[in-house]
Amino acid sequence: MIRGTAEVGVEATESIGAGAQAVVKSAAEVGGDLGSAARSAVEGSIAGAKELGLQAEEAASAAASGAIKGAGEVSAAAVDEVRRAVTGVIGGVKVVVKQPFKSEKRKAS
Repeated sequence: MIRGTAEVGVEATESIGAGAQAVVKSAAEVGGDLGSAARSAVEGSIAGAKELGLQAEEAASAAASGAIKGAGEVSAAAVDEVRRAVTGVIGGVKVVVKQPFKSEKRKAS
């Protein structure tokens, strides 16, 4: 059972990140535009942030980080493409990508 607002926020941001990761991986599987898929995931997270009681910046950061993580499962080139797509201001929100990727191995392009 979730007891506090902070715990709800952590679960929500983890879910947002996992969702964005899945979006990017699915786009790669069908030959889609990974940058567009990642950017759309970030835009969706911003739109849904209010419903989840999150700050838009937190949701956008979680989505961007998840999208990059998903791209890391595709190739180094995919990581670069997605990182470019989710860096900057999206939907009026400055996206700050967190860097939990140091221990992950990148696949060669």
